[in-house]
Amino acid sequence: MLTDIIKLLPDSVANQIAAGEVIQRPASAVKELLENAIDSGATQIDLIVKEAGKTLIQVIDNGCGMSETDARMSFERHATSKIQKADDLFAIRTMGFRGEALASIAAIAQVEIKTKRSDDELGTLINIEGSVVKNQSAVAMNNGTQIAVKNLFFNVPARRNFLKSNPAEMRHIVEEFHRISLMHPGVAFNLISNEKQIFHLNAGNLKQRIVGLFGNAYNERLLPVSQESDTVSIHGFIGKAVFAKKTRGEQYFFVNNRFIRHPYLHHAIENAFQELLPKDSFPTYFLNIQIDPAEVDINIHPTKTEVNFQDTKLIYAVLHAAVKKTIGQHNLAPMIDFDEPTDVPIDFGEISRANRPITPPSIEIDQSFNPFHQFESQDFKFKSRSAGKSPGNWRVLYSDEEQLNPENETDAKGQTTLNKQSDVADLPGNTRLIQLRQRFIVTAIRSGLMLIDQHLAHWRILYEKFLKQLEHGQQGSQQELFPQQIRLNSEDAAILMEIIQDLAILGYQINPVSSNTFVINGTPDGMKDKDIQKLIEQMLEQFKRNAIDLQLHKKLNLARTMSAQTAVKYGQLLNEQEMTALIDQLFACQVPEVSPDGRKIIVTLPLDQLQQLFK
Repeated sequence: MLTDIIKLLPDSVANQIAAGEVIQRPASAVKELLENAIDSGATQIDLIVKEAGKTLIQVIDNGCGMSETDARMSFERHATSKIQKADDLFAIRTMGFRGEALASIAAIAQVEIKTKRSDDELGTLINIEGSVVKNQSAVAMNNGTQIAVKNLFFNVPARRNFLKSNPAEMRHIVEEFHRISLMHPGVAFNLISNEKQIFHLNAGNLKQRIVGLFGNAYNERLLPVSQESDTVSIHGFIGKAVFAKKTRGEQYFFVNNRFIRHPYLHHAIENAFQELLPKDSFPTYFLNIQIDPAEVDINIHPTKTEVNFQDTKLIYAVLHAAVKKTIGQHNLAPMIDFDEPTDVPIDFGEISRANRPITPPSIEIDQSFNPFHQFESQDFKFKSRSAGKSPGNWRVLYSDEEQLNPENETDAKGQTTLNKQSDVADLPGNTRLIQLRQRFIVTAIRSGLMLIDQHLAHWRILYEKFLKQLEHGQQGSQQELFPQQIRLNSEDAAILMEIIQDLAILGYQINPVSSNTFVINGTPDGMKDKDIQKLIEQMLEQFKRNAIDLQLHKKLNLARTMSAQTAVKYGQLLNEQEMTALIDQLFACQVPEVSPDGRKIIVTLPLDQLQQLFK
């Protein structure tokens, strides 16, 4: 007998499924609770977390509070005070309006809520565990609401196991705190983590809020943006181009005070800064777009961070014009000053050639150079690892198994000299390495020509070196005569704290001074001429990209990031000794043929292909 197989899910299971959409990590619960506190009309909001929200997330506000019935109803699915009909979805002016937010949190945590309205003598206390109400009673308390979310995902261990480390999860919480507190500068905020105060923000204006979150240095870095039109208005701040960073940290778009991501509008900002930003630098901006809610759809993503505009091109044009106007008003754009006097006296005697002594150019000639002997002695056949011959030393590539001429004659001198496991001085005097366009290392081999990409080669060398250090030991460190201080945004500071022990293994001595400020007391050997602050900013940006795009393990990510940033760059001049050392180290690597991102390091041009070019 066949039975029906489709059944309604129990409310507890349905709530857990909804929680999977809305509550992905502790930061998701923080976002929902803070938004509800904002909508309650609170002027003071405290966020308290323990173990990056895994053990406790508590939000205390002095808002309007709730009645006993409303407090109980707020944990029912699809219960809300902000939507009565479907059309209200397209005219939303509040923050936290999702009916299942509290129900979803209660489904996967132990929740305690205390709430009281100003007209009530006593407040209401409710304890819920896994969607089940355990207790409801009256309680004496101040006006407002206090919600404590304990042991997140306690009944969904699979979800809890997928949470990242405490520093990583705390980084997401701080980012949500930034997004909400930025657009509500009139509300005072506190963030306390493990009984330590991270932020204390007084009520004020937007600029004061930015300075409170990112440091006093931003007092001088910000330029106001203001643009009004019939359909849209844009207000906020952009950062001066001279202070552009190597990380993407301080880039915030808001629509009607709600944080969004929008690559198309980000392009409008970058385009406005065109020719002003250094290479690989990113503009800073904190911009709020005020628009009729009917003109924007914020319900295309469960977390409401992606939106659709009815006329995106119009928003792009207004945004681009607003930023461009600010840049022009503060004389940041390159321009020709036509008011400058052009009759500047010029002393032609200083630049005249008449009184200069004439000296003939000097030419140095290598008397020992023999082009015919060069081909005789330098030809060798490149053997890959797959051919069964390990390239532990690159000189074995100069073997005498094949000859350039058809008769396959043997050059005894080359045979005895090139097979020595010695340094470059033992190679024939005319065996030369040529640096082409300060990008490639070129040398003649028996089968033709070999080209090596200098940046990719050094990247491979350092990548394998750093991996070994992270696994086995510590590199030497050189003390900084004048320790450098670096200040980061909260997200980058959290990342640096997460990897600071691994950086110590690589030779960096970095000590935290405050939550966002660090002092660099030591760097790895060989980093003397590097801009360490710039290097660390670039490293953090690349580390974030690798973590998101490639989802690399922390040590692999760090080795790949550090080696990419510190490797020899294109355009760097190398002498023959440096090129020889580079190739020595490359062929001692386990995988000398490809870079860590899979690109070819070595390319050979066979002799027959070269001969075809002359036909």
